[in-house]
Amino acid sequence: MGRKSTVQDADLLQRICDAFRAAGYEGATLATLSLATGLQKASLYHRFPGGKEQMAAEVLNMTGEWLGKEVLQPLQGSGTPRARLEGMVARLDQFYEGGRKACLLNLMSLGQPCEGPFDATIHSLMTAWVDALSRLLHEAGIDMPLARNRAEQALISLQGSLIVSRGMGTQRPFQDFLTNLPDTLLGSS
Repeated sequence: MGRKSTVQDADLLQRICDAFRAAGYEGATLATLSLATGLQKASLYHRFPGGKEQMAAEVLNMTGEWLGKEVLQPLQGSGTPRARLEGMVARLDQFYEGGRKACLLNLMSLGQPCEGPFDATIHSLMTAWVDALSRLLHEAGIDMPLARNRAEQALISLQGSLIVSRGMGTQRPFQDFLTNLPDTLLGSS
């Protein structure tokens, strides 16, 4: 009979996720990940034989599941388009802790060559998000090319607001972005 795990899988992945969000994929060394999880390096390799790349892939999978459940499904659910957008805003505010946490998808792509190990997953998640937003905006009466453009611009602005918030040491840019997002997406111009 094997030794009992001291850290539950969901908690372990969240700790690894937090380490990647704090340091990025390249910056999160095995020592950093060991410290963040409270596990020795050997224990991490036992749990993740594929090493740091496997850890990152599992964290991205967890993030994708969260995005699907908390953002994409509600965007496609019931309620007015504005209500669904406002729900997305609230969940993004929680996920990014008011703008204090960086975007994991962004950090996993930094320092990676084109067609890196996470590109397909990141592409799939971003595309699904743009598609869901585009469909919601189209449902709200916006023609599809403009809806898609607005959806892409929303993700660009999300990333930018997170970077500016962290760089300026204030959550205000991120909070301003979230506050204005429903009007920006649904606006008539």
